[in-house]
Amino acid sequence: MLNLDTGFSIEEIFGAAGSISHCFAGYEDRLQQQQMARAVGDALKDHYHLAVEAGTGIGKSFAYLVCAIHAARQQKCKVLISTYTITLQEQLINKDIPFLANALGGCFSAALARGRNNFVCLRRLEFARRKQQGLFDAGTDELLHLGTWASQSKEGLFSELDFAPSMQILNAVKSEHGNCRGRKCEHFNKCFYWKSRRRLQTADIIVVNHALLFSDLILRRENASILPDYGFVIIDEAHNIENVAQEHFGLDISQWRVLSLLYGLFNPRTKKGLLVNTGYTQAVELVKSCDEAAKRFFDSVQRWYKTNGGNGRVRGKFVEDIITEPLKKLRLALAKLAKQSGDDDEQFELVRFADLLMALQADLQNFLACSDNASVYWIEVSDKSKRTAVSLRSAPINPAVHIKQCLFDKFQSVILTSATLCCENQPDKSGFEFFAERIGLEKFKPLKLGSPFDYQRQVTMYIEPDMPEPDDAAFIQAAAEKIKKYVKQTNGRAFVLFTSYQMLEAVADVLSNWFIENNIELLVHGGSINRSELLRQFKMDRGSVLFGADSFWQGVDVPGQALSNVIIVRLPFAVPSHPLIEGRIEYIKSQGHNPFFKYQLPQAIIKFKQGFGRLIRSKTDTGIIVVLDSRIIRKNYGREFLAAIEKCRVEIAAD
Repeated sequence: MLNLDTGFSIEEIFGAAGSISHCFAGYEDRLQQQQMARAVGDALKDHYHLAVEAGTGIGKSFAYLVCAIHAARQQKCKVLISTYTITLQEQLINKDIPFLANALGGCFSAALARGRNNFVCLRRLEFARRKQQGLFDAGTDELLHLGTWASQSKEGLFSELDFAPSMQILNAVKSEHGNCRGRKCEHFNKCFYWKSRRRLQTADIIVVNHALLFSDLILRRENASILPDYGFVIIDEAHNIENVAQEHFGLDISQWRVLSLLYGLFNPRTKKGLLVNTGYTQAVELVKSCDEAAKRFFDSVQRWYKTNGGNGRVRGKFVEDIITEPLKKLRLALAKLAKQSGDDDEQFELVRFADLLMALQADLQNFLACSDNASVYWIEVSDKSKRTAVSLRSAPINPAVHIKQCLFDKFQSVILTSATLCCENQPDKSGFEFFAERIGLEKFKPLKLGSPFDYQRQVTMYIEPDMPEPDDAAFIQAAAEKIKKYVKQTNGRAFVLFTSYQMLEAVADVLSNWFIENNIELLVHGGSINRSELLRQFKMDRGSVLFGADSFWQGVDVPGQALSNVIIVRLPFAVPSHPLIEGRIEYIKSQGHNPFFKYQLPQAIIKFKQGFGRLIRSKTDTGIIVVLDSRIIRKNYGREFLAAIEKCRVEIAAD
């Protein structure tokens, strides 16, 4: 048994006769995996930041996990490992970490950290069942079912449920910060959330998702935290951290957020809510006033959006603030009622609503004032449902400043890895320049490792040279014809990747009858079937074709023949008219740079690499990549897309 508390050699773990080989039939030691493990181990030992682009098939999770375990044991601290997708998180917790525990002799402990809202609160569940006649329009059976499940559950996680409770029920029974009595609660010893926290306290390795990581980092700036203290951070799927960070450092005020908060207190239509049967008639009237004010406010926002057209970007006081004053009056009334209440549980619920109203009021005032010059503010209006949904959004123009302050400045060693960090095929720092600048990573060592797969043998890329421009009206029909051609070539088994739902739906409409006539199942992203179910159906290998938008470009793993064909409809440039992209382009211009080469092109190349990476997931996979956007060979910048991917056979298609 290896003693990871002291030292070990990479060969002892990853070599042909190493610890892993003894537990892995047909194990092959991989040079790139050993290179990565040495680099991660050195960074954790000598305390510096490291960025690793690790091609598909290297086995990067084992490379960083072994080093994380060693660092945690030897340096007596916890190591936090963060992923973007649930798929990778589950792989680490259910597969990789148990395997290494067996291979290394069980010399460490690991735990998965989940956000607090994933747990049921036994006290709130009991209160909801006691007050259900006033709280809910329906849901008696759901609460009964929840109660039975909670009495038998080991983890108390909503993901364990075999049914989906309504959002109204979930909001009433989930565990929440600020709505917890802690050790004073009679359920404390049985509390699922606190049991989970105790497991985290004793773990060497803590696995989280990026969202929970940034929630914790932001709280730490205010001397608070969600997670126990940790010494090092390893971020897998690191190409996503800019997007996650901008959500955490921005605002998202949806119409649904406002109305669901108010209706939790009192719903004028159903006559249900916390304030029903309490005698708090004045508070009920204040809720009604807020409801009316909210409807008028969002109507005025929608009118402004329709009148001013454009992309929805706003620059301060674009509509009258008729909402925050009624919210303030309601908040103060609830705080007063909480002090007067003789029911401890009711008191906690009233304080919870007052706190949520305070946060909402502050967010609305911030948005309406557009108070942060370093952020972009915009409106989103969705007409997908029967009712129009309005959201007020903001995000920092340059999230790198915030990420640097709360992550790289606070930890001596942060390891960042992904298969897609570089937008240039250079082994030195220059290949990482775009990624590093976007996240505020200044002092670090780079490592670029290619895939061990034989792409020259396994992949052929076809490029269609005579397609219309993607913005040309003729492109949809032309793309549909080419999709037919290549889908026939592989008998289905294809991902067709789009950069917008609008184009996806247009092509799906053109081809829907053709797929039926050819007995090929078409799975369409964005419809009534959710993403996970679409992927599950595709993996059944019935020769189906999946039309996917943004989230199918990455984090999707379909090894084997089920996926033999990836069709990239257009090069994945972000829409320049989107308010946030527009704001960043303006900022880059103000700095004297060309935004196309500084931002838009590198961003598109990284996403192109992600789409390319969907095809080959093992040494035995083979297939084709098809690019329908002829700019990849017509434009000078097109060669940069081709240079950034693994070298494969490329054929210019001929009619």
